[in-house]
Amino acid sequence: MLKHSRLVQGLLVWFLATGVAMAANWQALPDKAPEPADNPTTAEKVELGQMLYFDPRFSQTGTVSCNSCHNLMLGGDDNRNFSMGVHGKTGGRSAPTVWNAAFASSQFWNGRAASLEEQAKGPVVNPVEMGMSDLEKAMSRVRAIPGYKPYFERAFGGKDPVTVDNAAKAVAAFERTLITPNSPYDRFVKGDKTALTAQQQRGMQAFADTGCTSCHSGPAFNGPAMPAGTGFFMKFPTFTDNSYVKKYDFMKDKGRFESTGNKVDMYLFKVPTLRNVSLTAPYFHNGSVATLGEAIRVMAKLQLNADLDDTKVADIEAFLNALTGEFPEQKLPRLPATPGWSLLSGN
Repeated sequence: MLKHSRLVQGLLVWFLATGVAMAANWQALPDKAPEPADNPTTAEKVELGQMLYFDPRFSQTGTVSCNSCHNLMLGGDDNRNFSMGVHGKTGGRSAPTVWNAAFASSQFWNGRAASLEEQAKGPVVNPVEMGMSDLEKAMSRVRAIPGYKPYFERAFGGKDPVTVDNAAKAVAAFERTLITPNSPYDRFVKGDKTALTAQQQRGMQAFADTGCTSCHSGPAFNGPAMPAGTGFFMKFPTFTDNSYVKKYDFMKDKGRFESTGNKVDMYLFKVPTLRNVSLTAPYFHNGSVATLGEAIRVMAKLQLNADLDDTKVADIEAFLNALTGEFPEQKLPRLPATPGWSLLSGN
């Protein structure tokens, strides 16, 4: 107990010495993502899930995969305001990053999916995204590729493992490996006082003093820990009497209300992660803001009714750049082939 007390006192002295406010929000990202009891992560599931993630043949046109909109060679999105799906169609919301999505308690901007497993099924049958008429039709394409069956058998066993649910579990297992720990910020809160520059430390303080941590808290900067399937939502915009609302058309999308029809959900959006935020421009659910500096100004005004000067914006932006973590190496999988014939003939 005495040793623990001295450790806490030592950390407090260190934080004060660096000039950064001690707060419960300063948490490093875990090295492993949480996983549900009914889908423990295994190497076999991850291997299969990566294949399915990169395979475009399960879209209506054979042109769109998960990676098309959530590009792992980038920031886990596609840097477009609206992602492009089959037949060049675009939706009404910007693709959120898949990196560190495993630390969110619900998925999609409106939190309509309770888990990564549930989320994995959604884009396949979305007419604007992958465009399949139903999940079983998509699964029939998987079954038609002989090379996939051994991977399902190794990952799940059983008599008939090539199922929709198992495919979703495999993709989810792969996505739980997509985490980016050990950012400069993480190293700083673990005790490396040199990990953040003086400007980034000022930005960390300004981030807290401005009130940003009231929403963007926790290790993923996406809010407090919530029960699985329960999203953390905030109203956006909160303050509407300003020029930004009209300029960026923020009143058009009514948020969670559009999926629930419940008036209490009007303009509620799931709080997104700020991890690797410097890599995921353009910003907000409609991708309307091109730069991170402008996004900081907009958030301060719309959510906190605060006007930030250029110095404070630059300091906070510097801090947010320190949330870019280390990306696990990605090797493109070799997908099971269809020698001598095309799965997509006639499409």
